[in-house]
Amino acid sequence: MLDPPEFRKNAHEVVDWMADYLEHVEKYPVKSQVTPGEILRQISEEPPLIGESMETLLKDFQQVIMPGITHWQSPNFFAYFNANSSYPSLLAEMLTATLGAQCMIWETSPAAAELEQRVMDWLRGMLGLPEHFVGVINDTASTATLCALLTAREVATQFAINREGFAGVEKLRVYCSGETHSSIDKAVKIMGIGKENLVKIVTDPSLAMNAARLSDAVENDLASGCKPLAVVATLGTTGTTAVDPLRKIAEVCKSHQLWLHVDAAHAGTALLLPECRWMIDGISQADSFVFNPHKWMFTNFDCTAYFVKNPDLLVRTFEILPEYLKTIPRGDVKNYRDWGIPLGRRFRALKLWFVIRSFGVNGLQEKIRDHISWARELSKEISANDSFELMAPVPLNLVCFRYKQKGPETSLDDLNKQLLFKLNSSGKIYLTHTRVHGRYALRMCIGQTNTTRQHVKNAWEFIQATAAEMAVSG
Repeated sequence: MLDPPEFRKNAHEVVDWMADYLEHVEKYPVKSQVTPGEILRQISEEPPLIGESMETLLKDFQQVIMPGITHWQSPNFFAYFNANSSYPSLLAEMLTATLGAQCMIWETSPAAAELEQRVMDWLRGMLGLPEHFVGVINDTASTATLCALLTAREVATQFAINREGFAGVEKLRVYCSGETHSSIDKAVKIMGIGKENLVKIVTDPSLAMNAARLSDAVENDLASGCKPLAVVATLGTTGTTAVDPLRKIAEVCKSHQLWLHVDAAHAGTALLLPECRWMIDGISQADSFVFNPHKWMFTNFDCTAYFVKNPDLLVRTFEILPEYLKTIPRGDVKNYRDWGIPLGRRFRALKLWFVIRSFGVNGLQEKIRDHISWARELSKEISANDSFELMAPVPLNLVCFRYKQKGPETSLDDLNKQLLFKLNSSGKIYLTHTRVHGRYALRMCIGQTNTTRQHVKNAWEFIQATAAEMAVSG
């Protein structure tokens, strides 16, 4: 066991290591280069019977764990969507861990509840969301979306399923596009309606949901005796950051009294920019909205902002009040454990507060605006290069493209798989892939906290050089 002097000494060492790591993170291979099982073989099969020193633990952390880490905080990380950090967020996480507060209700930490309320009000204004939206912090967008669909289920059935289960309930249907995140598939399984009742609506050429086809699907389900429940509209799909036409979808939902949930997990951060708020035309008709500050807003994972039009419906869906959780000021405060699935809650509002105050709204906007600008610059470079092809529109900070040579589509797929493998195996950059209209494409997401224009230029030069080497080698 550490005593206070030892803890202080080791803590200083760890903080020094943290600062050195972040200062020099781009010297590491971005994607871990280990093989499956390589880390596992170095970890003892049995726990130690006698406690080991912190010096031994930190040494093993360096030698065993670090080689198996993919460095999401590298400015050369262009894969998936970002899971960003920043210095103010890290400092807040350290304070949160030290306090060790369980922030389930107001009484267990009043500051946590009231800071969360205020920070969510800040975010609502910063994003240009309607004033009637009320926010709560969740762990991930997957959880928030599940909360939205569970609430929609209860509203549509007059809370009968919470009381009685599914007996006698019509076949409930949820709608989204074929480009919507897989968390929706998982949510319909967890909420009990089954994957077969998740209706995937076809997309238009830009890969956004076709609202006319949505309307047809709802009408057909009504005619066949099903009960349409909710629609999930996506602002910034995972594959290509396509943006579903929110106003048209909202009109369909309004005409059939369907819950409209808006998933803006990644792209929601772009709403900090007034010029990007075209994406939320029609948002006033939405019932719920989610985005992840832990993706593109420089706030450590995990931190999801979930907004609802009617918080009473959310609370009614989840509230359970045993005697041991009854508190005196219950009616005058927000007990956020009633606003979602878990009883236990971390003090996530603190890091969000630190980030917003440290960067300032202007500072956040500047970084987001740069990322979008550099993505558009890259898309122009790709379009001007005869050896490459832009595969999807670039509304935000994600560029989908492929290397092309003469030959059938299957050969081009294999060619780009080979290119991606070479790029990621180099350790210099990290990209991922998707399929656009069935064709294999590379995804380059420009949104890491410390990425600069030069990092983007260097990555593009390396991609071209690697492709050229492949062409020479045949």
